[in-house]
Amino acid sequence: MSHSAFPPFSLTRLLRTVFAPKQGERVCILIDLPDPRGMQNFGFLSKPEWTIQRLAHDVFYKGLQDGGLKELGWHDGAMFAYQATGGSNLDLPPTAVDAAGRDVSLEKEIYPRYNIILCISTYSATAPLTAFARKFGFRGATLHGLNDIILRTGLSVDYDQVSRNAEKLRLGLTQADSFEIDFEVSGKKCLLTLETGRQEAQKSHGLCRGPKPDVANLPAGEVYFVPTSAEGQFPLCYEDGTIGLLDVSGGRVRQATLLKGSQKTIDDHLRKLQSDPATGEIGELGFGTQELPPSGRDIQDEKILGTLHVATGRSDHLGGHLTPDKFANAKNATHDDILFSPTKTPAVRVTQARMNRDGKSEVVIENYQPSAYLRRLLSS
Repeated sequence: MSHSAFPPFSLTRLLRTVFAPKQGERVCILIDLPDPRGMQNFGFLSKPEWTIQRLAHDVFYKGLQDGGLKELGWHDGAMFAYQATGGSNLDLPPTAVDAAGRDVSLEKEIYPRYNIILCISTYSATAPLTAFARKFGFRGATLHGLNDIILRTGLSVDYDQVSRNAEKLRLGLTQADSFEIDFEVSGKKCLLTLETGRQEAQKSHGLCRGPKPDVANLPAGEVYFVPTSAEGQFPLCYEDGTIGLLDVSGGRVRQATLLKGSQKTIDDHLRKLQSDPATGEIGELGFGTQELPPSGRDIQDEKILGTLHVATGRSDHLGGHLTPDKFANAKNATHDDILFSPTKTPAVRVTQARMNRDGKSEVVIENYQPSAYLRRLLSS
């Protein structure tokens, strides 16, 4: 899909659509840095490698300061940096650093003070920020992995329309008994069955207008479930290129077998599963709902229609039961999305994904293409 098919990015249009701003609300921006002292006098801007944080400054911070605050009726617009957690959805540290180099308490000086918090980071903070939003009453958005493609496409869409489409697909998938996913990888075929227990499907649709505290994950566009159990097998493409076949029973990954690459990578994963079994719990099944180009970042690419993702680990921010205290090691309390798409996992084919509901089976994805069933839902 060509980038020219999208309107030019507008910060105020995005924030107005997502939040429906109220006059007098206070907004701030959070970023993560390996050393949050780099926030002092915006020193991190001298480091070319911090591209996400630079976009947070150049597009969001400056955009608010250069007229955006006034246009939206918001105040403040300060920027803070906290120490990068090193993992997806790990709990945030207790303090951050402001532009003057002062240490500030997140729980005493930021969460209670601001109505709107935008977190633009390397590592996802959706889970911990959602928990704090519920505690302190703010609204917010997480935009981890931000890049230029996401700005020009996934953040330039009409989120009212994204919400409408997500709701159409949610209604078409809700109250499913289970989903079955057929995979092909390295000449092997496998099946993963995820039980969803006729639960109401949920949606990530990008609107966070209150009155209840909430945190949107942007770009949005997803229908998801927290599985009640899972059985079978699925492939995992590790960061070093290794491909493993994971055995799932009772809703958790129990075993991993090498298909291609490094046995050490598989052994390291097995040690983690054995020492901290909660890391293998299947915590999410999600389906993308948007027509978007690949961005190279999972935050957008998992929202593309025809892709799906399975996540392991923490699930409390999605309505699941797995909270950080249930992990043997706090550093393992991540929520890790495992995206299956033609660009992220070209070695893996999702030949078919099916929904089972009311005694009937309905194909929803075939070879990374939305089924006729999903197309009919969207055209309704």
